Amino acid sequence: MAGRIKGQLLKGTTTLLVLSVLREGELYGYEIAQRIRDKSGGAFIPSEGSLYPALHSLEAAGALDASWRESDRGPRRRYYKITKGGLGMLEEHATEWAVFSQGMARAVGGADR
Repeated sequence: MAGRIKGQLLKGTTTLLVLSVLREGELYGYEIAQRIRDKSGGAFIPSEGSLYPALHSLEAAGALDASWRESDRGPRRRYYKITKGGLGMLEEHATEWAVFSQGMARAVGGADR
């Protein structure tokens, strides 16, 4: 994939990206952003302005549990962990994304894939 994905597309995929990296284990905000960047090969680099509202929304929806912890280096950090409901939401979003991306590939590429 050439370059970075523009902000509007990232906003629509932030939930899927966050849930997918938290499926692997508990992380705090900066680690979540770095994991998304690393796993996407730098194509997605969520800003604080998109990441933290998504985290708060997912927590309010019951998809994430969060807790504050002291840090050896700097201020306390809020760690996020995916819940059973969050795993269900991840599965739902992943299915929707698969249907969307296959449809886009057909529409843009002009071939059945």
